[in-house]
Amino acid sequence: MTDNMDKYQIVATLTESQVSDLMDLYKNEFWCNKRKREDVVRMLAATDVIIGLVDEGDRLIGFTRVMTDFVYRGTIFDVIVHPTYRKMGLGKVLMDAVLNHPQLQAVENLSLNCLPKMIPFYKRWGFTDDIGEMKFMRKMR
Repeated sequence: MTDNMDKYQIVATLTESQVSDLMDLYKNEFWCNKRKREDVVRMLAATDVIIGLVDEGDRLIGFTRVMTDFVYRGTIFDVIVHPTYRKMGLGKVLMDAVLNHPQLQAVENLSLNCLPKMIPFYKRWGFTDDIGEMKFMRKMR
């Protein structure tokens, strides 16, 4: 993958066209396939750190985002790679970009939510599902 990385570029903001690409990425996944463009535009505007991966044609092929206070807590959301580009190490590129991001270096605790089958992927960066007595809680609206 590293020798092909010159084909891809990391961006911190998305163009209108790349927002459309993001909507296409979301449509492929059960956990986000109902998202509406107007809501995604609002979400992007309120996101603290955006990491997009674009190909040579400026098309968005990978994406993740982080919500954070830049000191104590940060949560990684929406790590996603276009199906055509999977198994090429681009998920690793996205995660490395998050963990090496200059604005996130001082953040004490980074967290994420994932399906059990994805735990081995995230463990490579030191994420663990062994969080003691802590329980994840949610209130749905």
